[in-house]
Amino acid sequence: MKPIFMTYTKNDIKNFVVLMTLGFIIIPNFISSEYWFTSILIPWLCLALATIGQQIVMGYTGQLALGAAGFMAAGAFACFNLVLRVPGIPFFGALIVSGLIAAAFGILFGLPSLRVRGIYLMVATLASQFFIVWMIDKFGWFKNYDSSGIITAQDIVIFGKSFTSPIAMYMVILVVVTFLTLLAMNMARGSTGRNWMAVRDMDIAAESMGVSLLKTKLQAFAISAFYCGVAGALLAFCYLKSLEPVAFDIKLSFKVLFMCILGGLGTINGAFIGAAFILLFPVLLNAVGNNVFHGAIDATIISSVEQIVFGVLMIVFMIYEPLGMAKLWENIKQKISSKISKKIVIKNG
Repeated sequence: MKPIFMTYTKNDIKNFVVLMTLGFIIIPNFISSEYWFTSILIPWLCLALATIGQQIVMGYTGQLALGAAGFMAAGAFACFNLVLRVPGIPFFGALIVSGLIAAAFGILFGLPSLRVRGIYLMVATLASQFFIVWMIDKFGWFKNYDSSGIITAQDIVIFGKSFTSPIAMYMVILVVVTFLTLLAMNMARGSTGRNWMAVRDMDIAAESMGVSLLKTKLQAFAISAFYCGVAGALLAFCYLKSLEPVAFDIKLSFKVLFMCILGGLGTINGAFIGAAFILLFPVLLNAVGNNVFHGAIDATIISSVEQIVFGVLMIVFMIYEPLGMAKLWENIKQKISSKISKKIVIKNG
């Protein structure tokens, strides 16, 4: 199908309209339970945004990076201090500056990608996770010298109005995630994305064709860290409602990595699918354990089953379907549409 607007087809625009209608109109008006907003939708959108950042550096550029939670911590504490110490700063302005601060860390810890690759690069980028969390924990200024180590996030205030209810915070996150997702899709489908994928597929050939490895790799790390920083700020202000370095530990980095791989490397929609699976699968296991087995299965066993399933799926998808659940979803849609078209042809013939 030929594109009708830049690189977007008619189906892309239809899907966008459907998703916007679902996110901005149907969900706020038909879901009344605060649990869905506070425990499912808000963390899902925040983690999906962080996974998009991971997709940019790992899925599109092919750089094995493991430090998303560190950049999320940088964004979260930067946003807290900006709102605290800069009078009258708009919340969206604080979000942007927080993302830029995280992007600066991304450039700093992306420098090793110019010399090392593969597992060695993953170990090098892992240093960002420990360094940023250590720095926040070591210097009390970042935590406003709070002795408890846990600080309460400020209320979100936009144009003098506080957004404190779950639905209001969901709408704020949805606006940010929608804008940044469209921005990521445009970058991935444009010349920037083509440079990323050229470096991913064969960096030596890309360099011989005039693609700057220095610019392309550091650009990918910076944009990835920017997305993670904004996601961390939204997670802290809208979901956690507090800030502590422990909340951005290595487990969160691995969780974002799992979302990226299971959802599908190099796919934007895979970030949302992978985040939804990682969040909802433990809820499903607990529901089965409580309702089917009536609590007879211990919670530690359920947690172990969860880790086993994640590990097996990681291996299976990396070997047999690198594009992950996003590709499976596309295959299902194609089969359904082909069956419908066959039935229409048979009926008309």
